[in-house]
Amino acid sequence: MLKIRVFRAIDDLESCKRFAEGHANVLRDYGVTKVTSSKNDWFDNPGVYVVIVEDDETGEVVGGERIHMVEPGHPLPIEEAISIVEDRIYGLVKQYADNKLTGELCGLWNAKAIAGKGVSILLTKLGVALANRLKMDSLFVLCAPYTVSMCQASGFEIETSIGNKGTFIYPKLDLVATALVVKDVEGLSTADERFRKEIFTYIDTPSGTTTVLGQKGTTDIVYDLLLSNVEERI
Repeated sequence: MLKIRVFRAIDDLESCKRFAEGHANVLRDYGVTKVTSSKNDWFDNPGVYVVIVEDDETGEVVGGERIHMVEPGHPLPIEEAISIVEDRIYGLVKQYADNKLTGELCGLWNAKAIAGKGVSILLTKLGVALANRLKMDSLFVLCAPYTVSMCQASGFEIETSIGNKGTFIYPKLDLVATALVVKDVEGLSTADERFRKEIFTYIDTPSGTTTVLGQKGTTDIVYDLLLSNVEERI
């Protein structure tokens, strides 16, 4: 069984380190060494919330993701990632942050041990659910081609105003990344109806159990989106 929990980065440095080590190992397996979301300066960022996946038996960290809220002095990973080729990203983030709460879902990864078990799709849904519980208005993501449809089903829309209709060469010359954003985190009006219902189940029931189906069968998961040591914006 897998266990998924959430914490604010500054409240649990040890778990941050375990998350970062696992993420770095997966990126190295794919020959990727320069990804802004894998930098560790987020450890002391009060606007970062970490969703971590652990093997309930071994305690090993086998996956996770993060939400970075717009925070003074802490550019979003998407800003650092594509600003070299697209400086309009700064104005775009500022536009979404104007009197509203925006941020980014980033650093989503899973170890090979749980690949094909449907955990990445669940993490995407839980990330959007967490953004809703944090009262965020919008949420950015920069993702690989094979995860675009998964993100779109969760309510993200391709941000065609930047890059080549929303796409960029990143993090290597032979890889393409797509910038997307959920513009309506509260209502998720653009999400696939099935995904939308599931996401709102996690919003309304932030702690419980679920079963996911992947190419390698079913996996039972205990999840907890409730935050300790921090007052949620709900």
